[in-house]
Amino acid sequence: MPGKKYAILGGGGSFGIHTALYLLDHAKPEKVIGIGRNPLRQPAFSLDIDKREGYEYHARHITYELDLLLELLDREKPEIIVNFAAQGEGAVSWKHSWRFFETNSMALVRLSEELMKRDWLERFIQIGTSEMYGSVDRAVTEEEPIKPSSPYAASKVAFDMYLLSVSRFLKFPMNILRPSNAYCSGQLLHRVIPKAILSGLIGEKLPLHGGGKAEKSYIHARDLGRAIHLTAEGAPLGTVYNVGPKEPTSIRRVVELCAEAIGVPFEDLCEVTGDRLGQDSRYWLDSSAIKRDLGWEPEIGWQQGLAEVVDWVRTYIDELRLAPRDYTLRG
Repeated sequence: MPGKKYAILGGGGSFGIHTALYLLDHAKPEKVIGIGRNPLRQPAFSLDIDKREGYEYHARHITYELDLLLELLDREKPEIIVNFAAQGEGAVSWKHSWRFFETNSMALVRLSEELMKRDWLERFIQIGTSEMYGSVDRAVTEEEPIKPSSPYAASKVAFDMYLLSVSRFLKFPMNILRPSNAYCSGQLLHRVIPKAILSGLIGEKLPLHGGGKAEKSYIHARDLGRAIHLTAEGAPLGTVYNVGPKEPTSIRRVVELCAEAIGVPFEDLCEVTGDRLGQDSRYWLDSSAIKRDLGWEPEIGWQQGLAEVVDWVRTYIDELRLAPRDYTLRG
């Protein structure tokens, strides 16, 4: 029986790439189509995925090239669409906030209205965010009241609420996954894990915002790819799932683990700086629903996951030295 076609929007980012790699290795797909706003980045960040059999990549901008994106989708007719496409980074969303709503809400609503006219679509999987629950003092379920604490999170909430309504009343075939923070090889260097490892290997100091007191929940991007695959194969339509580990980890502890992974003393790796605007103190998910329904739970521990990132940084260290390490907001 032939496999299904998957299209991954936001497919040029590290999580989209790792999801594509997971699907190519485990889903027996007919094809995996990555779609992003730019051409693929250099090999350090694309991981040479364009050389994999059964994979194609296309540059289409979901906000400004919806017509071209729909032409591509109508030609390929993917049964499963996975959406990572978003303006990310809650910390920078306090300025130019409208850009986050333009992409994360409006562009995706326009796309969804068009997809409702296509009978080839079996399932749309939206990758939401745990930030919509705000800072919490316990592991929260999918029923937790929504408390976004940044314009970014609010813009993601808006599309989630839209999807829930059109799923219920118009039978749009969708699922929403709300993952914790993910990490992986190929991740851009403004993220704390690759930035810490690169800084340690080239002898630079890592700024540790607020001393790293904030706690976040981390999973490896391959574990997220597995959650997406399981959802595509068997989740009840309309269901929302949290996707995270059982316990959160402080940013300080994450940096300590990075220091251990590269054999550098923690004190030599970082310097404490002021906290970021709107920094939530703890993200913590109860992911028992996806374990109950689909059998998912994280499989990749810190030691294995960080060892992979260290190997990646060592392999591409000359390229990564020259790569940007700060986030730049773009259209």
